[in-house]
Amino acid sequence: MQKIGFAEALDSILASDPRYGRDAYVFLRDALDFTTKQQKKIKGVSVRHVTGPELLDGVRRYALKEFGPMVTTVFDNWGIHSCEDIGRIVFNLIGAGVFGKTEEDSIEDFKNVYDFEQAFVKPFAPEKPAIATPPAHLAARRPATSSK
Repeated sequence: MQKIGFAEALDSILASDPRYGRDAYVFLRDALDFTTKQQKKIKGVSVRHVTGPELLDGVRRYALKEFGPMVTTVFDNWGIHSCEDIGRIVFNLIGAGVFGKTEEDSIEDFKNVYDFEQAFVKPFAPEKPAIATPPAHLAARRPATSSK
């Protein structure tokens, strides 16, 4: 059996499941490469398999690195709104023979791993300034309010 190329695999996937943009699949392949390289740095050995939660962490870190505060805009454009969407893309790639999986891998591994707002928006949100309380000598000068 001849191994199918990545572009051909994407054509087949997109023909049967058009929910996600082509670039989402390219990004995910690159995010997997990023994740395995990061794990090699940490563990010092070549990584043969990445679990769903490990991949999602790599996706988060790689997306923040690549897109900064535009992550959610880019992901929205590609149809990605949750960890589950990333899982569906992964399993589409598995189904096309691009990614491999173990018996333990499941689409459930991608459910509710992190909240996109917390992962991609909060890191760029401005810090809320602390509410300033007036100095005691000024607070004492406030006129009393009367109730009628």
